[in-house]
Amino acid sequence: MDFGLVLQTDPPASRVISLMQRAESNGFTYGWTFDSAVLWQEPFVIYSQILSNTTKLTVGPMVTNPGTRTWEVTASTFATLNDMFGNRTVCGIGRGDSAMRVAGRKPNTLARISEAMKVIRALGRGEEADLGGTAVRFPWIGPGAELPVWMAAYGPKALKMAGEQADGFILQLADLYLTEYMVKAVKDAAVAAGRDPAEVTICVAAPAYVTADDSPEALAHAREQCRWFGGMVGNHVADLVAKYGEHSAQVPGELTDYIKARQGYDYAHHGRSGNPDTRFVPDEIVDRFCLIGPAEAHVEKLRALRDLGVDQFAVYAMHDAQEQVVDRYGQDVIPALNA
Repeated sequence: MDFGLVLQTDPPASRVISLMQRAESNGFTYGWTFDSAVLWQEPFVIYSQILSNTTKLTVGPMVTNPGTRTWEVTASTFATLNDMFGNRTVCGIGRGDSAMRVAGRKPNTLARISEAMKVIRALGRGEEADLGGTAVRFPWIGPGAELPVWMAAYGPKALKMAGEQADGFILQLADLYLTEYMVKAVKDAAVAAGRDPAEVTICVAAPAYVTADDSPEALAHAREQCRWFGGMVGNHVADLVAKYGEHSAQVPGELTDYIKARQGYDYAHHGRSGNPDTRFVPDEIVDRFCLIGPAEAHVEKLRALRDLGVDQFAVYAMHDAQEQVVDRYGQDVIPALNA
């Protein structure tokens, strides 16, 4: 199993770079960041420094979107980094929840994401792509260029599209039941589209907080540090409920039931521990969606995720123990999974 570290690009950028170096030295192979231009610093500028200060780490956004950047600029940025550092980027893409909404726009449609994935992947590989009737190709890309495009998804249509078109599927929660349900939907869609389902990389991303023990006090603190995640996922779930209804056979109740007490959301606190808009998230959801507890509990759940077909676990480290979780994963978790 691969491991990734997910960070927000809060200033100073030097800290983001330092944490990514620390992650690589602890056995992590991917470095991800949020991509929301209003809320955080520009990630692609920071990627160049992460790549320059590491040797093997693959970097990318979790996730970018096709609305805040023109597609040829996105592809050119990735391709430039790959030309400089040797195919060490991955394009995670989605609807653009925070990036679009804080700029006063609606998240992108699946049709727009579909077209963007095709264009960005083709241009990033040095192939020709159609940009609204104009054929475009980067003449400076040499042979061997690659740009995998991984899609974030929750709803049935998005899961189907990920299986049909994406090189990887990003699932932002670590609940075992929902992971099994959604991985199957993606793999089934890949098979129906005539693809080898093994070609679709499965990445589960969720907060991880390693405690010294399993005492009630330690677990309670870990839950408070990770509760924000249920609120972030709840934004996407609320959109699914609005689209498919509160009780729909197309979306499992295990995903939608918990947002009934949701009152709204202020993106000023997005992805941060102590987010006041996520008090509605119950402890049960924190335990299901995240990884908390002693290192042995993380290993047990990660083995279960791996058995469900998960290829990478990406650690959201938006809490008060960033260095500690990277180190504990390097010392106790990654070796146990990859012995």
